[in-house]
Amino acid sequence: MADSLDRLYSAVLAARDLDPATSRTARLFQRGPAKMAKKLAEEAIEVVIDAVNGKTDAVIRESADLLYNLTVLWVSAGVRPEDVWAEMRRRETELGIAEKLPKSRLKSRPAAPAAPQDAERPIVALAAHRARKRP
Repeated sequence: MADSLDRLYSAVLAARDLDPATSRTARLFQRGPAKMAKKLAEEAIEVVIDAVNGKTDAVIRESADLLYNLTVLWVSAGVRPEDVWAEMRRRETELGIAEKLPKSRLKSRPAAPAAPQDAERPIVALAAHRARKRP
């Protein structure tokens, strides 16, 4: 699977500067990280809904879309697949491959370079969505 994601990553890198009129990938890059994040979230929700409803074929199709949109967001964020693989190897040595690292252990590990203090992580489109739902 890593080979497939590495190839997808290379293809996304190559497509990001294509004509947005003809390339969905280039169009996502033109629209920016907020749109990329929205597409990733939409695909994740579709995978969850299909899984809950027992639609295996749909889970497979939507998972491919999810991985595509995750890869687009990685490229935008400057994250390389090998960075993710290294983190997975690190976690495997601590807990085993099938376990998620507890948040308490994440806090105790050396931190990655911090973002500038004035850089906030906006919650894209959620504030407006929640505002509409409240009476």
